Amino acid sequence: MHLVLKRDFFTGQSTTSVLSIEGAFQCFVLEDVDRKLESGGAKIPAKTAIPRGVYQVVITYSPRFKRPLPLLLDVPGFEGVRIHCGNTDADTEGCLLVGNARWSDRVGGSRIAFDALFTKIKAALDRKDKVLLEIK
Repeated sequence: MHLVLKRDFFTGQSTTSVLSIEGAFQCFVLEDVDRKLESGGAKIPAKTAIPRGVYQVVITYSPRFKRPLPLLLDVPGFEGVRIHCGNTDADTEGCLLVGNARWSDRVGGSRIAFDALFTKIKAALDRKDKVLLEIK
């Protein structure tokens, strides 16, 4: 399964994007500020978005959220990057927050968007498909 995250709206507080699966719109995503806009690209813990690139996605148990969640593997300068529910940059420390609607610095309908995305990722992994997320 190939997911593409296209970052397209940048503020001093957050980055919002469109997430598609195999070319079809899935949901919106909110992250921290794009690292290219802050500190010359340097990583700032809990303040900057993950680097652009392609990441394998698996589902593992999150001790913090006490449930299985999608996890991005091998993210340079970051550990524990997950896809989960949330609405603003205050809800993320580098993770991807999904939603069915978006505004400047906010996504809405997060639980519904997450459940739909999680179901698709889990089904692909259950079929033994590799799940890749490309961030542009």
